[in-house]
Amino acid sequence: PHTSDVFVCSFVIPSHHQFTMKIVAALALTASMATAFAPNAIPFTARQSTSLSAVSVAQIKELREATGAGMMDCKKVLTEFDGDVEKAAEELRKKGLAQADKKSSRIAAEGKIAMASVGGKTVLVEVNCETDFVAKDDSFTKFAGLAAEAAAGLDGEDVEALMAASVEGGTVESVRAGLVSKIGENIQVRRVAARGSDSTTTGAYVHMQRIGVLVEIEGGTPELCTDIAMHVAAMNPAYATKDDVPAEDIE
Repeated sequence: PHTSDVFVCSFVIPSHHQFTMKIVAALALTASMATAFAPNAIPFTARQSTSLSAVSVAQIKELREATGAGMMDCKKVLTEFDGDVEKAAEELRKKGLAQADKKSSRIAAEGKIAMASVGGKTVLVEVNCETDFVAKDDSFTKFAGLAAEAAAGLDGEDVEALMAASVEGGTVESVRAGLVSKIGENIQVRRVAARGSDSTTTGAYVHMQRIGVLVEIEGGTPELCTDIAMHVAAMNPAYATKDDVPAEDIE
């Protein structure tokens, strides 16, 4: 709520003629005061903002599609850069990185597991966010899939290497920062699991986007790997093979 000074003026109108005379006198006095205080040497010229006139609906739409930023944010930054879409996009990217840094300390315990396969290699990537609502968002789902595809093209399971990988729109890290700016939640790639070589077969199963199992076998088919992965997800065994079981558990 806003507060303001309120001036209340009450008067009585005794007759129509007296009221008319008072109004005419008041208008005459106002005109006289305006003439007395108006600067004679400086003519008044109406100016239109060059920046505002330079921004079109098409430019705002183009910037929104390129960055995913809100309409008002796009309009504001386009106005600042006189309608230059490229400069505006770069400014939004910088702001997105700053916002991502501010949100990085917030707890991200929700999210999903994405899967991707390239040749004989299969990877699982866990991507976290703050709420289950965002975990179901299309933009978040798209980013998780993009991260998994990028991971499938790398060697190893290093998250830092994944974040530096080049993808459409920049790097995985820059796309993540842009998504943080758009959605407003902390989003992090937590871990990567990768299996597969020329001599093995791999497959994976993801249950409800929250449980991921990756299986690698010698021989067999990817379908067999997926079937085994489904059983592992259901049973949650403590060990993968009998050789993994410690002696104290056998006794």
